[in-house]
Amino acid sequence: MKNRLLSALAVAALVATAPTARAQTLRIALSAETTAADPHHYALAPNATLRNHVYDALTDVDAKLAVQPALAQSWERRDDRTWVFHLRRGVTFSDGAAFGARDVVFTYCRVLNNKSELVSSFSSNIRRLAAVEAVDDSTLLIRTTAPEPLLLSDLGTISILPRSLGRAEGARFSVADSCGGDAAGPWPQQEDFNNGTAAIGTGPYRQVSWARNATTVLRRNDHYWGRKPHWAEVRLTPVTQAGPRMATLLAGDQDVIEAPATADLPRLRSNGQFSLVTSPTTRLVFLQLDTARDPSPFVQGPNALRDPRVRQALSLALDRKALLERVMDGVATPAAQFLPDAMFGTIPGLPVLPYDPARARALLAEAGYPNGFSMTFHATNNRYINDSRLAQAMVQMWQRVGVKVELDAMPSAAFFGRRGKREFSMAMGGWGTEAGETLNFFRTWLGTTDPSRGVGGSNYGGWSDAAFDRDLNAALVQMDPPARSTLLQAAGRRALEQMPVIPVHFESATWGLRAGLSYPGRVNQTTLATEISPK
Repeated sequence: MKNRLLSALAVAALVATAPTARAQTLRIALSAETTAADPHHYALAPNATLRNHVYDALTDVDAKLAVQPALAQSWERRDDRTWVFHLRRGVTFSDGAAFGARDVVFTYCRVLNNKSELVSSFSSNIRRLAAVEAVDDSTLLIRTTAPEPLLLSDLGTISILPRSLGRAEGARFSVADSCGGDAAGPWPQQEDFNNGTAAIGTGPYRQVSWARNATTVLRRNDHYWGRKPHWAEVRLTPVTQAGPRMATLLAGDQDVIEAPATADLPRLRSNGQFSLVTSPTTRLVFLQLDTARDPSPFVQGPNALRDPRVRQALSLALDRKALLERVMDGVATPAAQFLPDAMFGTIPGLPVLPYDPARARALLAEAGYPNGFSMTFHATNNRYINDSRLAQAMVQMWQRVGVKVELDAMPSAAFFGRRGKREFSMAMGGWGTEAGETLNFFRTWLGTTDPSRGVGGSNYGGWSDAAFDRDLNAALVQMDPPARSTLLQAAGRRALEQMPVIPVHFESATWGLRAGLSYPGRVNQTTLATEISPK
């Protein structure tokens, strides 16, 4: 009798603990793969999702992009170029080492010496700093080379690493010689993060494993300074095709999926076993045109894209409202400019960019192309919502005004590397700002490329316009918000007139969840396990 009772109790214990163990693991299917585990490699949404689980920065942004304290508990601005950050005390890295101001100095030096970084994703922010000094363990002084109105949001993208990954004596910050460069190394390499040896952060989770096209496993960081996460383990799996991604949710293999296919949204809304979360975002889907080279690699004959009348014609040929209804199934907002209406620096009262095919044909004829011209358009087929369908629909619209366009759509893993090398003549892009004003987009995508000032790092089209640069450069150093907004509106009008980048729409972010889970959604489209909770 006693043995039978003990056996029954053991079975009951197993039954009781098994669901609890499963409940402590959260499985998330990502819509795009991470390019590397290195938090300073490339500013891409899936990379940010991984980065924000394992690492912290001095600042953070909330779901609506408002700047929040993180490793810096508070800060003050002494003048337009001098900031003092008061660091959070008692913080340790996932290996147990104490966090302090010298870790920030080391990290910013490592960013300057990261040879595997793509398109100055993070170093452009660091190169705008004139000095970074550890006053003491919990006080950091930063001087910028010029006034930096976006400094707080910029620093929120730089994940902090422990100085133990470098030389014991620490680093001396200097942009001019990259903190001593190779002579001050060795610096942690991308492979050190991929295999986990350098993946040491202060974030809510620690990286257990990472590999390309494979599940990333994260475990709760017992040393985390903030609120303890609900989930003991998080598994991030890239499933880049919407159909298979949805199938994993329906089969119970995933708890959360990003970006379900728009055709599946009614099913998620009506099925009580699942829920749908939708959030407006700042992610602009746009077309970037080669305005500098002649010839251009994928334009037949002279580069017609250098003429602003041709660029305007390509925009006028797009029926954005039809794209919203027929391609996007309502999960987007047609664009009037480069950020959603009413955000800082936008032009008040602009209507959606017009659809006027007759005017498009007239502009093409005026530019010397009465019979159109031929080109190849490059796009992703697994990165943005319905990106392949969207690209095909736009090609058809351009054909109707006489522009003969061939589409070459490819996986994002191939696309981004080629775009970074400026291999395309016209390419689809998508970008969600980490700061709630147009200055960030203009500085990154439209300003004349100047690596020393961190401007134009993603200006793959090579556009350079003196009138636009004049207003942008003034806005870059203008700390007075009303004056900066006026400058940004003027720059925005010039960019819409010249159209080196054609805005299409702003995506709405969507997530499918199994019943019993809730997620508030985020404007920047990242998926954070710390904000996913049982109802």
